[in-house]
Amino acid sequence: MITPGIVRDDPYLEKHADVINNRLRKAHEKEKQLTENFKCNLSDFALGYRYYGLHFQDDKWVLREWAPNACKIYLIGDFSGWKLYEDYSLNSLGNGDWGIELPGDFFNHLDLYKLHICWDNGSGDRIPAWAHRVVQNPVTHVFNAQVWCPGQPYQWKNSQPKGSFEPLIYEAHVGMATEEYKVGTFDEFRTHVLPKIVKAGYNTLQLMAIKEHPYYGSFGYHVSNFFAVSSRFGTPDELKALVDEAHGYGLRVIMDIVHSHAVKNEVEGISCYDGTYYQFFHQGERGFHPAWDSRCFDYGKNEVIHFLLSNCKYWLEEFRFDGFRFDGITSMLYLDHGLGTQFMDYQQYFDGNQDEDAITYLHLANKLIHEFNPSAVTVAEEMSGMPGVATPQRSGGIGFDYRMAMGVPDFWIKTIKETRVEFWQVGDIFHNLTNKRHDEKTIHYAESHDQALVGDKTIFFWLTDQEIYYNMHVDSKSLTIDAGIALHKMIRLVTIATAGNGYLNFMGNEFGHPEWIDFPGEHNNWSHHYARRQWSLVDNENLRYRFLAEFDRDMIHLFRNNHILRISTVEPLVRKISDQILVFMRGDFIFAFNFSPFHSYTDYMVPCNDGHYEMVLNSDAEKYNGHNRLDETITYHSMKDNIDKNTSFIKLYLPAQTAFVLQKI
Repeated sequence: MITPGIVRDDPYLEKHADVINNRLRKAHEKEKQLTENFKCNLSDFALGYRYYGLHFQDDKWVLREWAPNACKIYLIGDFSGWKLYEDYSLNSLGNGDWGIELPGDFFNHLDLYKLHICWDNGSGDRIPAWAHRVVQNPVTHVFNAQVWCPGQPYQWKNSQPKGSFEPLIYEAHVGMATEEYKVGTFDEFRTHVLPKIVKAGYNTLQLMAIKEHPYYGSFGYHVSNFFAVSSRFGTPDELKALVDEAHGYGLRVIMDIVHSHAVKNEVEGISCYDGTYYQFFHQGERGFHPAWDSRCFDYGKNEVIHFLLSNCKYWLEEFRFDGFRFDGITSMLYLDHGLGTQFMDYQQYFDGNQDEDAITYLHLANKLIHEFNPSAVTVAEEMSGMPGVATPQRSGGIGFDYRMAMGVPDFWIKTIKETRVEFWQVGDIFHNLTNKRHDEKTIHYAESHDQALVGDKTIFFWLTDQEIYYNMHVDSKSLTIDAGIALHKMIRLVTIATAGNGYLNFMGNEFGHPEWIDFPGEHNNWSHHYARRQWSLVDNENLRYRFLAEFDRDMIHLFRNNHILRISTVEPLVRKISDQILVFMRGDFIFAFNFSPFHSYTDYMVPCNDGHYEMVLNSDAEKYNGHNRLDETITYHSMKDNIDKNTSFIKLYLPAQTAFVLQKI
């Protein structure tokens, strides 16, 4: 038996080598089974969206669905007055498939339709599981499938970015990207927000809530229609135009994809679709997520794998997404969803509590995505730390390109909430930011949308509290705001500087967007006040938000232009707990931080490589609302230690609550 690379690189995995090999074998056997049965490769297997659903083919309409427990299916809609007629009943095609063919003039663009599915002792209206367009009636709030056949297919103008890169991700929600008290649209985002992202220097746009979901406040995580673009934001062509224009700017666009669970709604979603709870999901208690009030997929069924793999390829092919951030991976990996578990021991990753079928699916999904587009990016939102999640498949891993470093934002919020800044421990900061598996790439982030949800606060809100409402004017004097601005810049710089090859920011957090996120609902009288982004704050020259945005922009451009995240080694130079001084090196760059709110230091000796250094970023600069205590024109020359001639150092002035970056000339 061949020892996987992940085991050779980590001796602690040796006693679990059999489990790892069994996972690899199972994924290989499942792929072989699926492709041999259909006499195709994995990419051709994942083409269910071309067969199922409603299509205009050969001058006629063809509708097919999979509903193995159904005994009768009717097509209903505007054409039938939403009544059942035998003329519009589907035919059984075998293997649980149903279909109907209709004349080419039967449907018109934007017509509404549904299925009425009958089973033993019951029936119900259902939106087709493979529907490509679903809309909600603004008066009755009822969801229906809609014919989307605009005549001419969308004409793509720009090619997708290719090749290797270090993702600098701008996480965004189209609906709340507007400042108006409403749901924003794809066109508004493309026109008003996309240029801001480009100017800010990010190279990857991550779009949330793209699939149709009945409850807006779910942030898009309770998906009902897996192949339908959320109609709240616009049409499929308007989404394509957004992706296309982003590609024109050189941005990659990845999608927040949810295959960890589905909404439990039956009319709008696919729960109890054919009268059974076990068609797409597990039967019984295992089919319901106890924390998310949603349905859990049965990844052991070939039809479910077909549905989900086809879903991956659909968004890659039809909308030219450049990859996915997979949500809720931890919930998929463990039979108990990892709820309430402190993962402290390797045994917990191999103790039989794992959903091996889900692991097989994730392996196949990553293989399919990278076979279809070798430049595609996959990111796992996984919090348990299971080895191999973001390890290449050739080394025995599941094959994600990156995992979210979910412990980093938790660390920052805990630190800010529980510890006064004068007691922040720089060794603890460095350890928590660099503690990762060496065989995995990670996406660092100080905060994402999770940290801004109602009941919590953004980092800047935690740092400044109520003074954010009164003292953000450029003429206001506030030690709290001064410290908050200084620490906000430092936290973001140290987080990206220690990142394991990628970085993420949620829209608006780069300029310290105030308050939290709270979607409209009965609890707030359906208000959009907290479900929007106040861009006017950063555009206002009289407010200090713009200083944070300018620092973030220059920071992102520094890392992007110099490919700093491509350098894997982060070498500590100084971790002086008593002084609260942290200095480390990454390639030709030295990152210096003084977290102390009270003490500045002159002629601070920092070991370094021989050479000359120049300052390339300074959080204390006046243009970032700093105190302008550093001379940025100085060239720092290394000196030899008088005692140890093999050691070189530079002397630095380290003002309180300041960070800066030196680059070797």
